Amino acid sequence: MLLTVAAAIFVFGLLVLFHELGHFITAKLTGMRVDEFAIGFGPKIFRVRYGETVYSLRAIPLGGFNDIAGMDPSDNQAGERGYCEKPVLSRMIVILAGSAMNFILPIMIFFGVYCFQGVANPSPDAVLGAVVDDMPAQKAGLQDGDKILSINGEPIATWDEFTTKLSEDTEANPVVIQYERNSQVAEVEVTPTIEKSTGRVLIGVQRFMNYESQGIFSSFAMALEHTQEILAMMLNALAGLVMSPSGAAVTGPIGIAKMAGQVATLGFIPLLNFAALLSLNLGIINLLPVPALDGGHFVGLVIEAVRGKPLSPKALMYTQRVGIALLLILTVVVTAKDIVNVFFK
Repeated sequence: MLLTVAAAIFVFGLLVLFHELGHFITAKLTGMRVDEFAIGFGPKIFRVRYGETVYSLRAIPLGGFNDIAGMDPSDNQAGERGYCEKPVLSRMIVILAGSAMNFILPIMIFFGVYCFQGVANPSPDAVLGAVVDDMPAQKAGLQDGDKILSINGEPIATWDEFTTKLSEDTEANPVVIQYERNSQVAEVEVTPTIEKSTGRVLIGVQRFMNYESQGIFSSFAMALEHTQEILAMMLNALAGLVMSPSGAAVTGPIGIAKMAGQVATLGFIPLLNFAALLSLNLGIINLLPVPALDGGHFVGLVIEAVRGKPLSPKALMYTQRVGIALLLILTVVVTAKDIVNVFFK
């Protein structure tokens, strides 16, 4: 439980920090006055003033915000430094900068992983690279680095043979696994579990990876390519969700926190990779043309640029209310779904 909480705080904090940092930096560069830069919501647990800006850390680590003066034209106390007084292009840059940072963060993460750890190449041997905590393999006594020799007396030579043999029994009956550790041969009985969402037979192990170090330029090129590939897959998945909105693939903060805890058991690098995936998700979602999201604000600015004047205060109020209502409904639905999946399944 403690690992799950810590992993969730780390992931949410990292994503929010970079997103809000994008808004903050571009607001400063375009001459806007930023009264507060906050990570989290709710009561302040830490605050410090530097220049005209208060930097704060708040109790609920599920978001953050920049208090940019003049976001509400009727309450602009910053004069020409208010958001509403800046050219449309400057406001567009500030609005899009949050999502832009969410696209940049994965490139930085992948670059660091490739540069310092290397590129992972799966070993063909039946050697355990990682044993997940609280899963059947770990409970039976298997450890990282164990070499699998046989299952139920049938010899195992490769990882593919190992996974194929495990998946043959869809009833998840106990299996006897013979393994080698430190030149000593032993046996354990493992009772697999079945993953409800996919029906896969699992014992909680990952294959051993060989890591090949990369240079700086090669790491950057690979990070950029990997980010583009994931982004393309996410956009295709989003298009599929729009065309067939079953809601099965939608997960809220509780579900994400649970996944962060599960990934954290595999190590810090997998957790960073998980954060990179979520960052891309956050960047895409925030660009959707929904009022109250960055994409909705951007559409409003496009309309203002075409019309030569902003929408009326009444029109802005109604669109914001619709956007907030949609987000609240979605939040309630996915939270209820997460609670059912996490606590009742």
